[in-house]
Amino acid sequence: MQQVLSLALPFFGLILLGFLCGKLVRYPEAGLQWMNFFIVYIALPCLFFKLVLAAPFEQLSNWRFVIATTAATGLMFLLAFTVGMVATKGNIRASAVQAVAGAYANIGYMGPGLTLAALGSNAVVPTALIFVFDNMLHFSAIPFLMALGSKSSLNFGETVLYVVKRVATHPFNISIAAAVLAASVGFQPPQAVDTIMIYLKNAAAPCALFTLGVTVALRPFQGSSLELPWLLAIKLLLHPLAAWIIVSAVGDFGREWTLTAVLMAALPPALNVFVIANQYQVYVERASSAILAGTALSVFTVTGLLYLIAENVVPYRFPFIWP
Repeated sequence: MQQVLSLALPFFGLILLGFLCGKLVRYPEAGLQWMNFFIVYIALPCLFFKLVLAAPFEQLSNWRFVIATTAATGLMFLLAFTVGMVATKGNIRASAVQAVAGAYANIGYMGPGLTLAALGSNAVVPTALIFVFDNMLHFSAIPFLMALGSKSSLNFGETVLYVVKRVATHPFNISIAAAVLAASVGFQPPQAVDTIMIYLKNAAAPCALFTLGVTVALRPFQGSSLELPWLLAIKLLLHPLAAWIIVSAVGDFGREWTLTAVLMAALPPALNVFVIANQYQVYVERASSAILAGTALSVFTVTGLLYLIAENVVPYRFPFIWP
């Protein structure tokens, strides 16, 4: 309980701090543009690079585990996207953000702290693998769907070229690819560069959370929506269940690896749901609501899961798959 509160409450508290500042100090929203640029193009890529580079490279090739966990996330993405298409009556761009809200767990900020605290050092590699390939899935699918839902008059060839360019040049994908390449050759940044990257990595979460709170404060709050309970049920309940079943069916990866997959999938919607919504200027207020509500509810759902893990109440492999 203390581990969950020590991670979830500061996460929520920084959002609340930004919200209060946005209500009390009425600066124009245009002032957030440079902060958003810093978050997307500078701070978050450094966070991703440092996390991936820390994992042992020789263990980054467990493809069966990667396929199982990515498949679970992909299924939730498709399910949440379907919910979004029904709720928005075919708005692909808004549905894409809803798909991320239902499938993209907070694996960057909360993931490593929770998995290492609950499962020990053996959770480092599976945590890194899930982080890398879940991010690759989301930041490849999103530019494609946003281009598909665009009203621009691009032909098929131009659309494909646009999507490939957006995927290849997205700062998150570039940082992950650079980290994998650096790990493969054993490269470590010079001390001065590494120190700067550590500063930027440490700035990513507080800046992003504070900016989220300010943005919510400056925009009219639209409250809950009909699709929000469904998206949160997919994210907080179905996603960890799907990870448990699929990973168990693929093979016996051991207790730490299997439960790491379940715990990572159980985390609330990532802050990057808001970052993506804000970047494309679609579904921004609803994305903020999904993060706030999901984070609050996860205090109870993740706490319950941690209790089950600590007390070994259930087997680490899904019993109907492997008795």
